[in-house]
Amino acid sequence: MANLLCEQHPDLAGQPVRLLAHGWDNVMARVGDDLLARLPRREASAQLVVAEQVWLPVLAPHLPLPVPVPIRTGAPSSTYPFPWSLTPYFPGVPAVSDTGKDADVAHAAVAGALGRFLGALHQPAPPNAPRNTFRGVPLADREHVDSRNASAVARVEDVTHLLEALEAGRSARRWAGPPAWLHGDLHPANLLVHDGRVRAVIDFGDITSGDPATDLAVVWMLLPSHVRERFWSAYASTATHVDGELVLRARAWAAAFALIFLAHSADNRQMAAIGRTTSQALRDDG
Repeated sequence: MANLLCEQHPDLAGQPVRLLAHGWDNVMARVGDDLLARLPRREASAQLVVAEQVWLPVLAPHLPLPVPVPIRTGAPSSTYPFPWSLTPYFPGVPAVSDTGKDADVAHAAVAGALGRFLGALHQPAPPNAPRNTFRGVPLADREHVDSRNASAVARVEDVTHLLEALEAGRSARRWAGPPAWLHGDLHPANLLVHDGRVRAVIDFGDITSGDPATDLAVVWMLLPSHVRERFWSAYASTATHVDGELVLRARAWAAAFALIFLAHSADNRQMAAIGRTTSQALRDDG
């Protein structure tokens, strides 16, 4: 990282660099006090960084919460082979279900802020917006993926309630509106909270367009049942369309994500925990 800064942003060469995390797609390092470097780990991940560089400056002015709009970009070089970004560093910790002694107040605040944010984000996307063959698509189009994940998880625990949620979502009416902007990978680890409030929504590498139900799966990943109505009210205040069919599809997407996290997070305790929380929320909600 120090060599990259010397090479492409020499005015930052003297800033301290601290490794923060190794994600599935990127390495994150804090640069000085105010910047975060996002460096792809492989070529496929590099396209995710480019998507953020192209689209977050377009979306950010219309969103009610901060997002990591790249402040500076880096080009592939002999030092490092992929494009990379410097974004604002946002203080906070990943959102979790338990927000401490004032949990009820915090959950209500998070529900309202998240609902308004997603309602503002889920607006019609332009024809050249990114598309993803696994996110934002009709649930029937990814049935083979969900079935494979379910088979893997079923070896160690009951997945009946998840399969039922998926089937209900596939049977629901498909999204008939124009493709909407989607975060594409919205789970609690991509929401930063501080003092019981959402401070930023991060990691838009999977930004795409399609059925907003994909993002709405976060309701079952994060929010206790008693504040979900607050979320839906806030979402409806800015979203273009909300009905029972959307909720059924969102529950199905929550089941799909639960299966993904449970099947593929043996080396990531945080994501495995989100998978278990989501699965239990759907079981209780059934």
